[in-house]
This record gives sequence, C-alpha cells and structure tokens, in this order.
Amino acid sequence: MSKKVFEERDLDKSDSKVDSEINHQDKSLTHEDSQNEAHEEHSPLTQFEVKKIVDIKLGQYDLSFTNSALYMFIATFLIIAFMIIATRKKSLIPSRIQTCAEGLFNFINDLIKGSIGDEGQKFFPLIFSLFTFILICNCLGMTPYSFTSTSQVAVTLSIALMCFLIITIYAIARNGIGGFIHMFLPAGVPWWMAPLIFLIELFSFLIRPITLSVRLFANMVAGHVLLKVIAGFVISLGFVLGALPFAFSIVMTGFELFVAVLQAYIFAILVCAYLSETMKAH
Repeated sequence: MSKKVFEERDLDKSDSKVDSEINHQDKSLTHEDSQNEAHEEHSPLTQFEVKKIVDIKLGQYDLSFTNSALYMFIATFLIIAFMIIATRKKSLIPSRIQTCAEGLFNFINDLIKGSIGDEGQKFFPLIFSLFTFILICNCLGMTPYSFTSTSQVAVTLSIALMCFLIITIYAIARNGIGGFIHMFLPAGVPWWMAPLIFLIELFSFLIRPITLSVRLFANMVAGHVLLKVIAGFVISLGFVLGALPFAFSIVMTGFELFVAVLQAYIFAILVCAYLSETMKAH
C-alpha cells in the first residue's frame, strides 16, 4: 500500500510540474504576443494598413468599404463642396473663397496652356480633377489619426492607368494608327538604328503608368514614415532631450506639406507633357 501511495504522490508531483511548465509557457507566449502587438502598433508602417469599415462581398469579389475608400470619398466631397460654394454667388468683387477658386482655375489653365497649348483646353476637367484630388488626398493624410489614400500603390496605379488609357486612346483617335506608331520613331533616325530606338521609345511609353504611380506612392510613404520615426524619438527621449527632434518634426511637417503640393503638381504636369507629345506627333 505504501509503495502505491508513493507512486501516486510522484505522479501527482510530475503532473503538477507539467501543468506549471505549460502555464509558464502560456504566460511567456502571451507576453510575447502582447509585445509583438505593441511593436506592430507603434510601427511606422501601421499607418498604411488598409482596414475594412463595411464588409461587402459579391460572390468571389471583395467590395468592402475601407478606410482608403473613405478618405477618397471625403476628398471628392470636399472638392465638390468647395467649388459649389465658391461659384454659387459670382460677384465682381470676389469673396475670399471665390478668389481661391479663381486662382486655382487660373493656375490649372496656365499650366495647360504652357504645356499643351490651346488644344489642351478640352482636357481641363481631367487635369483639374487630377491635381485637386491628389492634393486633397495628400493633405488629408497629414491630419492626425487619418489615412493617406495616395500611399497605396493600388490607388496611384489606378489613377495612372486611367490617364495612360485616355492618352493612348486620344493619340490613336487624333493621329491614326500610323501617326501613333510614328511617335516611337523620331524623324531623322538612321535606318539601322530605327528598330532599337523604336523599342526604347515604346518601352518608355509603356512604363509611364508605373513611374507615375511609384513616384507619388513612394514620396508619400517615405515622408510619413520619417515623421512617424521622428515622433517616436520625441516620446522616447523625453521632454529635455526630445526638444531637438520635436523642432525637427515641425520643420519636416512643413516640408511634407510642400511635398504633398509638389507631387500633385508633378503628376498633373507630367500628364500634360504626355498629352502634348500626342498633339505634336505627325
């Protein structure tokens, strides 16, 4: 009997050791998970995570309404509301909001005239919409706890592909197939270099949507990541040592706003330049 009692006690002790080891492992795993979650929460790349707001599925297609779509909707709404309010009461002595709208109109109009010419006026709605939409999306991303839609390559590539299709269709419709092909073969090229030049020009034309989209996407991501990293230094270094990174973050915020405006301008003027090439083709 005593032997059985000792054996049962040993089994109980071994079971308790196993249970304690399992509990210890569970606690360590829980602690590691909490550390990983905290690390992911403070990661500079967390701000670019697309999150579903309304889950919508149509068969195999995911049509969910996300935070990216929300901020694009907000940008579109702000542009429409601004133009409606600015042009509702037209007067000889314009108000401040009318002055801003007229200044924006003249800016895009001068951009088109200088880059394309008078023939480019038909593309004013396209260039105006591109510039204002990208500008507002970039600026909305600078507000706290917001989302930058133009930091998603899917968004910038979609805009670039839309512009690429419009330019290609217009080039073929205006110049014909022969004139469109002639765009990739400049005049005066020796016959023995013509195939190589044609391939180079064709490749540079086809890669335009990628360069347009990546330029905008990369600049937005890089700037926001840098601001997030600097903000992390301000918090970790404390009040005294964090004064220098805090001052630097203010300077970088102003620079990032400048980049937001500059990238919208670059996107618009490059589209104008591509349209100008189609109109100069023979």
